[in-house]
Amino acid sequence: MKIESVFNPLKTWVEESTANWNMLIGIGFVMLLIGLALTFVFLLKMGKADERTIQIQLKSTLIMLFVVILCDIIFPKEYMWQIFFLFKYSFAFIASGIYLAFRYKKDFLN
Repeated sequence: MKIESVFNPLKTWVEESTANWNMLIGIGFVMLLIGLALTFVFLLKMGKADERTIQIQLKSTLIMLFVVILCDIIFPKEYMWQIFFLFKYSFAFIASGIYLAFRYKKDFLN
């Protein structure tokens, strides 16, 4: 079974109407904005760069890179690649923001 066959139901649902297409794009943009806000809020809350925060920022960037590579492997390239491009970076920013939130809670609130 190819991994692209997992996304065929999504493709058929999106192609049924433009409302479905717009809903998928809207969900992607909302997720991207949430991920961006989450990441930048916790980067600002950690304060200026020093030895400890630079390591946290580099680890969050590494998490973003791993998520982008994983999504490149999983998402199909033949169809709807623009939408999956949006979701790829949405997932990357959300994963980075979640990591920063946990590190902020662990390191800065104790």
